[in-house]
Amino acid sequence: MNKISLLIMLLCAALWNTGAYAQKIITIDEMFALADQNSKSLRHYSTGINEAHEAINVAKNARLPEIDLSLSVSFLGDGYLFDRNFTNGITAPIPHFGNNFALEVSQVIYSGGAISSGIAIAKLQEENARLDFDENRNKVHFQLVGYYLDLYKQKNLLQVYEQNIEQTRQVLQEIRLKSTEGILLQNDVTRYELLLANLELACTQIRNSVTILNNNLTTMLGLSDTEIEPDKNIISKIMSAENEEYWTNIAEQNSTALKKLSLATQITEQQQKIIKADRLPKIALVAGDFLDGPITMEVPPINKNFNYWFVGVGLKYKLSSLYQTQKSINQSKFAIQRTKEQYDEVQEQAELAVKANFIKFLETYEQLKTQQKSVELANQNYAVVSNRYKNDMALITDMLDASNAKLSAEVQLSNAQINIIFNYYKLLYISGTL
Repeated sequence: MNKISLLIMLLCAALWNTGAYAQKIITIDEMFALADQNSKSLRHYSTGINEAHEAINVAKNARLPEIDLSLSVSFLGDGYLFDRNFTNGITAPIPHFGNNFALEVSQVIYSGGAISSGIAIAKLQEENARLDFDENRNKVHFQLVGYYLDLYKQKNLLQVYEQNIEQTRQVLQEIRLKSTEGILLQNDVTRYELLLANLELACTQIRNSVTILNNNLTTMLGLSDTEIEPDKNIISKIMSAENEEYWTNIAEQNSTALKKLSLATQITEQQQKIIKADRLPKIALVAGDFLDGPITMEVPPINKNFNYWFVGVGLKYKLSSLYQTQKSINQSKFAIQRTKEQYDEVQEQAELAVKANFIKFLETYEQLKTQQKSVELANQNYAVVSNRYKNDMALITDMLDASNAKLSAEVQLSNAQINIIFNYYKLLYISGTL
């Protein structure tokens, strides 16, 4: 084969592989990074952070001077002058063209802290938007872990079933040979054929589950035409279990629910400051310039423009706040108390959740030891029964029971391995560190 023919074959092989699904090993950390970048479930929370950040700039606008500019032109009709008893009326001509120009500027120099509290509330709301993002990212990560580990479980189960199908076919071939020799009844062959058919059906169902889980993952991660292969070394990468106190402290430090309740308390306290600011005077620097014409305050009117300006200090005080504000302050006090009580409740629930899941996490290691021993015993039993069956010392029903016990033990071992991983990541999820 010359070099040109070899090159053509390589190109054809490359094009053929491009059209197929690309198999890719993805670790959980890589999956999280892809989700943060491509998940549609997180995009609007990211936009919410930008929106909350702009709200801070809007709140800061209250510190800037207010400038009002107005300009108008008008047609003035003639006036009518008459006595107080509405007699002896005469027409009073007025210049028909009127104009008005006004420029007013005010700068707040004291508002009782209302402006600063408004800005503080906007900053707290931005932090709350970030917590919303973190909370939902934690949920998305945990959902992905569920899909990922289910995919891992189904692929492990698929491997177990395929191995058992291969063993069943070998045994079936042997008993068919014995059936033709008249050593076994056809009924025994039929029973094993039924076992093989059930195994193949279960294998098909597992493959369908793999396809569905793979579609769920690739959609959430923004991948296309990709067959995700879970990391086989995931169990060895898991950190130690630490202790219950460690996980409780981590949950209290990172719980978004607790942080959001703390922010809610701070926001209510700032709102209370705004309410109290109503009892204080508002002081502002003011300036203005006005140009009006004609001068209609004189009789007869003067057909000229009149310009005047002023600068000064303005003071505004809301007298009704003396009897209105206290009720609003009392309401905010109850709101603060309620939020603190909710904080204590959520903290208690978080501690209970951590304790329960930590116990479950330790339990999975005991389950794994038990299942490893079960597989060992099931394999020994299958080897003994198989040897006895070959020497015509065991019935076909014994072989079926041994085969089923072996399959069940292997399936339970696979599940036990996945349960360790899942409960570890559930601890991370509950503690807010996923």
